Amino acid sequence: MSVSALRAPVATQQPIPLFDLKRQQARLRHDIDRRLAKVLDHGQFILGPEVTELEESIAAFSGVAHGIGVSSGRDALIMALMAMGVGPGDAVIVPAFTFSATAAVVSSVGATPVFVDVDPATYNMDPHAIAPAIESARTRGLDPKVVMPVDLFGLPADYAAIKQVTDAYGVRIVADAAQSFGGRIGDARVGGLAPISCVSFYPTKPLGAFGDGGGLLTDDDELAETVRQIRTHGRQGDGDEAMRIGMTGRLDTMQAAILLAKLSVFKAELNRRAEIAALYNKLLDGVCTLPPADGVSRSAYALYTVRLKNRDGARDALAARQIGAGLFYRVPLHKHPAFAATLAGDEKLGVAEMLSREVLSLPMGPDITDDEVHMVADTLVEFVHGNAGQPAAA
Repeated sequence: MSVSALRAPVATQQPIPLFDLKRQQARLRHDIDRRLAKVLDHGQFILGPEVTELEESIAAFSGVAHGIGVSSGRDALIMALMAMGVGPGDAVIVPAFTFSATAAVVSSVGATPVFVDVDPATYNMDPHAIAPAIESARTRGLDPKVVMPVDLFGLPADYAAIKQVTDAYGVRIVADAAQSFGGRIGDARVGGLAPISCVSFYPTKPLGAFGDGGGLLTDDDELAETVRQIRTHGRQGDGDEAMRIGMTGRLDTMQAAILLAKLSVFKAELNRRAEIAALYNKLLDGVCTLPPADGVSRSAYALYTVRLKNRDGARDALAARQIGAGLFYRVPLHKHPAFAATLAGDEKLGVAEMLSREVLSLPMGPDITDDEVHMVADTLVEFVHGNAGQPAAA
C-alpha cells in the first residue's frame, strides 16, 4: 500500500507544521510498538540485535559493504575524522552555508575548518572553490586532509567534480549526508557516493528516530573497523584493551528498532516526498526560485526550500495562517562567533551570504496532504502577488 493511500484527510483550516511527525507515528504505531516490545523482552539495550539488523539494512539499501549505527549525525562526523587521523595542524574544507555542526566537528578534533562558497544553483559546495581553499590553507601552514561536502536539504553534492579536485591534491572526502539518506545520483545512492558518508537519524530527517541517532556508510573495510573501535571506547570487539582513543558513540537498540519500522516504508515515503516536491514545483513555478533539479540527481527532500527576495515577509504571511516555515540557515558559518578565530580574514563567500537572506523552507513530509500543499502554495502566491512591486523570485 502506498504512503498516500494511508494518509488521513486533514481539514485545511488546521495548522500545517513545518514537520509533522505525529501522523507518521500513528501510521506506524503498531509495528513500532511490536518492535519495542521485543527489545524490552530480550533486554539487550546497547548494541542489541536490532542495531545489527539496521546496520545491515542501511548498508544494503545504500549499496555499500558497511553500515555502522552511532549516537548522532554529529558524532558520525567526528568518528569519520578521527578514523582518518585528522587533528591539530590539519585543515578540513567545509561549505559556508550549512548547519554549524559541520564546522564544529572539525574544531572538536583540533583541526581548522576552512570555509568555501556554495554553488548558487544547488546550494551545495562549489567544486571550483576547493582548489583555492586548499592552496590558501597551505599558505597558512595547515595540512589540508579532508574535503567535507554537505548534501544540503537532501540533494547530493557534485561528488564527481569534487573527486577530481581531491584526487589532484591527495585529499580525502567525508560526506556530510545528514539530510540526504535516500537521495541518489543516477543509480548510486547516498552512502556509496563518497569513501565514507555520515547520516543523521534526528527525528526530522527523512529517516528519523524518536531521539538522537546517526550512521556511517562505507565500502572501506579498514575505515569501518576503525569507526567501530572508536564508537566503543577504542576497543576491538569484546576486548578490554583500548586500541585507540575512542568515545561512547553507540546507537541505542530502542532507536534501532524504531528506525527498522520506518525503514520498512522508507521507499514509499521517499516517493511521496518526491510527489509533494513535484506538486510544489507546479504550483510555485514563476512565483519564487524553486529547488534545484538536474534530471540526474534525486533529492531526499529533507526540506523543500525556495528562494524569495522578501523571505521574511513571506514567512510572516505563512505564520499568519498557522503554516510553519523554516529559515535554514540565517547566518553563514564564517559569520558565527564560534569560528572567528579560525578565519583567514579574506573570505569572500557572497553566495552563502545571499542564500542566508533568501531561502525559505516549506512544510514537507510523507504525510502532508495535497490539499495542504495547495494551501501553502496559495498563501505564498497571494503574498507575492500582493507585493508585486517588489522582486519576489530570487
